[in-house]
Formats: sequence, C-alpha cells, structure tokens
Amino acid sequence: MTQSRAAIQAGNNRLSPDNSALLMVDHQTGLMQLVRDYSPDEFKNNVLALADIGKLYNLPTILTTSFENGPNGPILPEIKAIHSDAPFIARPGEINAWDNPDFVKAVEKTGRKKLIIAGIVTDVCVALPTLSALAAGYEVYVCVDASGTTTPAIRDATLMRLVHAGAIVTNWFSISSELHRDWRNNGEALKNLLVKRFIPYANLVSSFDKK
Repeated sequence: MTQSRAAIQAGNNRLSPDNSALLMVDHQTGLMQLVRDYSPDEFKNNVLALADIGKLYNLPTILTTSFENGPNGPILPEIKAIHSDAPFIARPGEINAWDNPDFVKAVEKTGRKKLIIAGIVTDVCVALPTLSALAAGYEVYVCVDASGTTTPAIRDATLMRLVHAGAIVTNWFSISSELHRDWRNNGEALKNLLVKRFIPYANLVSSFDKK
C-alpha cells in the first residue's frame, strides 16, 4: 500500500492551507504550444486559477523552468507576477525537476508533506517529479486541468500510471474547495476567484445578483 493510499484510508488526506505546498513546473511560453488536450484559452485560465489559489491560501509556492534560454521559453509572466516572492528555480538542463538539488531543497524548506503539482507536459514535467516525490515519502496531488500535454490519450495513460504509483488526481476547482472548507470563512474571496476563473460560476453569481 502506498503512503498516499494509506493516508486516504486513515482519513488524513484532506488538503489545508497549513499542510500543502504548490509546485508549478515548466509553465513556459514555448512549452504552452505543445498543449493539445485543452484549448489554449481554457488551459491558460486553469493555470492562472491554480496560481491564484496558491496566493489566496498563502501556500508555499515554488516556480521552476527547464532550459528556458532555449525553445522552452520563459515562465508565463502572469504566474511570475502573482508569485513575485516565490522561490524560482531556473533549471539549467534537468528534465525531472526533482533531479535539481535547489528545487528539492526548496520543497524541503516548505516543511509540507502534501504537494500540489501542475506543469507542462503532463507525461514528463509533471509525471517524473511526481514519481520522485512519492518515492521520497511525499503525498502528491496532481492538478490535471492545470497540466497539459499533446493528446488526451497520453494524458490519460500518464494519469493511470501516477494513480497506480499512489498520486491523487484532482483539479483546481476541487483544490480550492478543499482548501477553503467553509463558505463562512472569507467566502467572498473564494467567490471572487471563481467569478474570475470559472465562467459557469460567474453566470450563477450574475443570475443571483439580479434577483
């Protein structure tokens, strides 16, 4: 039994602002062109929604890029603007972020054992550090809709591999709700995030406001 599955059975798998860290891996302008399992606008919105969640709940957040001086390109500027004070690890060549000592040290420094991870591409830049983190004893929550790759088939095969290894697959809306727990706890802030990033919810709010 993997650690994360054991945690689920023990009822200790809930994310909270006090036990979670956010890893945003290789959301780079060049790599964005490889994403084909989501439309460009939808995917970018999902990525920025996850970045907003990290900011809203004050999660320790680590940003990293791979070989950004090449065609992979720089990190999305909007992410850097949202998390201007976050550790930023520009990896010179390591494909698996976990192979970079500075990245691992930054993760360890958070003191958190639950890692929320997203990146481009799902089958490499998300999958490889997820497997490494699981082997190192972390619980890993893969944010599937803020991670992108070339085809839905590749995404689905990758997620099957990660689930079998013990990762938990989720999405940004679920993460925000799990972190927030209760609408009575600054629900206005969560509502504003959803209005900004989740169009169906924005329509719901607009309908309610017109009553």
